Amino acid sequence: METCGGTGSAPRHFLDLRDAGSEALRAMLADAHTRKAGRAGWPKGKADADAPLAGHVLAMIFEKNSTRTRVSFDMAMRQLGGSALVMDAGSTQLGRGESLADTARVLSRMVDAIMIRTDDHGKIEELARHASVPVINGLTDRSHPCQIVADLLTIEEGGKPLKGLELAWLGDGNNVLNSILEAAGLLGFNVRVGTARGYEPAAAFVDQARAAGSTVTLTHDAATAVRDADVVVTDTWISMGQDHAAEKMAAMMPYQVNADLMSLARPDARFLHCLPAHVGEEVSEEVFESPASVVFDEAENRIHAQKSVLLWSFGAI
Repeated sequence: METCGGTGSAPRHFLDLRDAGSEALRAMLADAHTRKAGRAGWPKGKADADAPLAGHVLAMIFEKNSTRTRVSFDMAMRQLGGSALVMDAGSTQLGRGESLADTARVLSRMVDAIMIRTDDHGKIEELARHASVPVINGLTDRSHPCQIVADLLTIEEGGKPLKGLELAWLGDGNNVLNSILEAAGLLGFNVRVGTARGYEPAAAFVDQARAAGSTVTLTHDAATAVRDADVVVTDTWISMGQDHAAEKMAAMMPYQVNADLMSLARPDARFLHCLPAHVGEEVSEEVFESPASVVFDEAENRIHAQKSVLLWSFGAI
């Protein structure tokens, strides 16, 4: 199999979920379910039977700290038969002022795809403009699409169909919520957002989901957001490098996912969190450690989701 960059055609970048669209997103999820099931009982480093990315190399650029993204992309490439190399911005020429355009053009000559985890979505757009190989969003301040593919996989594993799903989000309107709203519009589920005034999600993502037919409810009452929800999702309130932590913490405390709040959701509701969690802040220990919590299944599923994202980017899905 040749890479997209090797055929002369435009590369398939995965900067946001809409880059793939609903049909491809469903195909990715189906592939992830199949590949995960086919590996049951195997050593984690063993390549899939078809090794579809044998000989292919992924460059991973990290401008923000990472555990799950770093390990899951590395393991995804290993399981697909390929390999990955890590580039921390501080130890590369990016850290000394080399442009993203030049970095993209150099790496496109040396590797088959690029994943970047960075603070500014504009950086990944610049990288993609100049790369002749696929560029994948490992996280930006605008969105976190790979995480949401893993979340959707986890929800489906729990026996909950995505069409018509009621998902409750507790917390501020951040990059993870943006991608959830994008997924809602693509796959036909509804989102209730419970947050404090001034921390609502970006209007563009809300409008996009509503235009696609999803019901998006914005409320300042946590109970209204969670009541009869199929899935309850939250994230850390204070992201890396954010200021005004004390003010934000005070505003967010009424939206902590605790046992009382979780009891308002459906009896079989599941709790998701992309991790790392600050237990005692956005979620109580009782909920985090409860049978409803699938956060570690969700973390593992980053591998399986990213395998399918990679295959889509290479034109194999």
